[in-house]
Amino acid sequence: MTGNKAVELVESFWREVWQAKDPQAAARFVAEDFVITSGGVEIVGREAFIEWIGVFLSKIDDFEFGSIETFQNAEGTRVASRWKLAGKNNGFIGGRSCNSPFEMLGTAVWEVRPDGLLAHNWVERNSLEVHRDMIGL
Repeated sequence: MTGNKAVELVESFWREVWQAKDPQAAARFVAEDFVITSGGVEIVGREAFIEWIGVFLSKIDDFEFGSIETFQNAEGTRVASRWKLAGKNNGFIGGRSCNSPFEMLGTAVWEVRPDGLLAHNWVERNSLEVHRDMIGL
């Protein structure tokens, strides 16, 4: 991928999957052997990733997602994106549903294959801070 195509790909993924709350849309963007490493845990395979998205979304009511900034390396093989999500806890934080509102910030680094499919996503987020806020620390 050259130019801003890799950025466009990731921004489209954010819109069509997370903002639209459509886990199945991920199939258009990710390779069959896609891997997401989220908080140090790997989810391997397109179908497992789609299922993971669905579970993730089911645990947050009034889910909102926004991309803060996205940029790529010169070759278009890596994309970094800062993002923010917000919603109400429906079991996402601490396994219990308290319906408390929260915001989470994160960073995603994507590997983009030459054919334009996403191959790997490494995600880090401020889960500890959100968890502490939820339990009142």
